[in-house]
Amino acid sequence: MTADMPIIRYATSEDIPVLRELFEAGVYEGQVHINDTGADIEQLHEAYFSQDAEGCFWVAVRDSEIAGMIGVQRLDDSVAEMRRLRVRPQYRRQGIASALMEHAIRFCRDRDYLKVVLDVRVERQPAIQLFEKFGFYLSRIREQDGRRTLDFFVDLYSDPRPE
Repeated sequence: MTADMPIIRYATSEDIPVLRELFEAGVYEGQVHINDTGADIEQLHEAYFSQDAEGCFWVAVRDSEIAGMIGVQRLDDSVAEMRRLRVRPQYRRQGIASALMEHAIRFCRDRDYLKVVLDVRVERQPAIQLFEKFGFYLSRIREQDGRRTLDFFVDLYSDPRPE
C-alpha cells in the first residue's frame, strides 16, 4: 500500500452519522432515487453484516477522515449487489472509488458470487466510466419518475481468478 492509498476498513455503528452525511449528499446531487430512505445505513449491521458474512460495508479513510464508502449485499446464493459507492467531493479523482471497488469485488470473488449487479443514475458519468473500467456491462435502462437509471452487471465466473 502506498502513502496515497486509503485505508479500507469495516464500517462500524460509530460511522453511521458520516455514512448518513455521504448518503444525503448523494440525494442532493441527484444520485439517489426519491423513494430511497437510506434505511440500510441506519441498520448497518442488519443490512450488511448479519448473513454469515455474505455482505459487508467498508469505509475508505484518508487524512483521518472517512473519504468514501461502499457496501455489498447478498441477493441470492450466486448474486451480490454493490451499493452506496460514495466519495467525498474533496477526495474524488484520487483513486478512492477504485480502491473501494477493488476491495468489494475481491470480497465477492472470495465468497464465490458469480455475478455482481449495481445501478447508477445516467447523470453520474464518472461513476459509469469507473464501472466500465472494472468490466461491468450495461444490462438495461430503466425510467422512474422521469429519471433514467442504468443497471450494470459483471460476471465473475467468466473472469478467472489470479493464482
